[in-house]
Amino acid sequence: MNVKEKNPSYFLIIGLGASGISMAKFLRSKGETVIATDIDNSRIDIAKELNALGIKTEIGFHNQQTFNRAGVMIPSPGIPLSNEFIKTALNLGVGITGELDIFTRYNDLPIIAITGTNGKTTTTTLIGDMLKACRMNPFVGGNIGTPLVDHLMTKEKTDVIVAEVSSFQLDISKKFKPDVAVLLNISEDHLDRYENYKAYENSKWSIFKNQNSFDKAVLNQSIKGFDEKFSKLPSTIFTFSASSDTPMKCSAKISSKDIEITVQDFNHRIKTAQFKELTGTHNKENVAAAVLACLALGADINDVLKGLKTFKNLPHRMEFIKTIDSISFYNDSKATNTDAVIRAIEYFKNNIILILGGRGKGTDFSLLVNDVTKSVKTIIAIGESRTHIKDTFENICPTKEAQTMKDAVQTAFDLADKDDIVLLSPACASFDMYDSYAHRGNDFTTHVNALGKK
Repeated sequence: MNVKEKNPSYFLIIGLGASGISMAKFLRSKGETVIATDIDNSRIDIAKELNALGIKTEIGFHNQQTFNRAGVMIPSPGIPLSNEFIKTALNLGVGITGELDIFTRYNDLPIIAITGTNGKTTTTTLIGDMLKACRMNPFVGGNIGTPLVDHLMTKEKTDVIVAEVSSFQLDISKKFKPDVAVLLNISEDHLDRYENYKAYENSKWSIFKNQNSFDKAVLNQSIKGFDEKFSKLPSTIFTFSASSDTPMKCSAKISSKDIEITVQDFNHRIKTAQFKELTGTHNKENVAAAVLACLALGADINDVLKGLKTFKNLPHRMEFIKTIDSISFYNDSKATNTDAVIRAIEYFKNNIILILGGRGKGTDFSLLVNDVTKSVKTIIAIGESRTHIKDTFENICPTKEAQTMKDAVQTAFDLADKDDIVLLSPACASFDMYDSYAHRGNDFTTHVNALGKK
């Protein structure tokens, strides 16, 4: 921590989403001088609430001098570090930090932290449920929606922190050190924020950078480059894999029928039929990672499995909506990258009418070509990326454009035959048409529910 960070003139909160609001309130509660800025004029109401706490706000604009005079900037995860106001201030020596390091400074509880391109929220929620079944009281937060500093402001008794962590949060973290760190997978995503895939990959692996020999690392052994990376980690390693040709012995080996957990002298088989809510190989990987994380913390396997049996899958993740005239509709709006779409296609296998598109993140749609060729009957392209999608797939399978989700759902229904699957799995962010992936998924569900018989 540099001199500016030790004695800042003020903390500058950049962005007043949930994490920014909580951070401003927390730092003010610690007696710090705080200024918050957001270019969104709609934040004026929350600004009044912060003003009443003694927090100065600048809403609807950014002032470069406010950035330059700060002791430490704390940008919300959604704000790229390439932002010109931030870059200018950094060049002048202004410090920068994020929620993870602020939380680390004040937290005294063990932490399980989960990152990866896909499956973070499911695995984080699952670990929380498993620990509750172990008669523990976890705080479940982070990128999942509840800011970590909310725990620091609550008086509720908590035993352990379960934190979903994004690459954006890890990028500005220097001191965050989870007792158990979980890396689920890495695939192409957020290339609009990173110089290249390697930079994104390194960001994900950085979750382990401050661990020592007393800490635990839970890793997907099938991650590309695993052999090179894991050998450099000082922590105790727990691995899982669904690959049939994994060369090393796994702590959790996944097959179509079961998950064999082997930790030290302990051996247990989990029959995958026990968790029908969590379909697909990717969810078996999430289950394996969650079980290993709990065991790494010292939990009892029998209690852990009680939490697994009662878990309900989260909305917008291969969520079955309904069947109309033998045509089934699934909402997979959370699939915001190509790897997530591939996993959904692999699960359904064939007869798929795929609703694809939204705001691209440097998305390479050609990564979907092999799976689309094998399994997809028609693509309905939506959002800003629909022209790109049509150019990519029009010679591979029928591709139609739709201006709205209502049009996309109706077109898919009109084209579908008996036993077809209509799948919303966009491979894109939602912000061209919606506030969030949940908003997009809910709109899809609304229009599906409004359909009549053919």
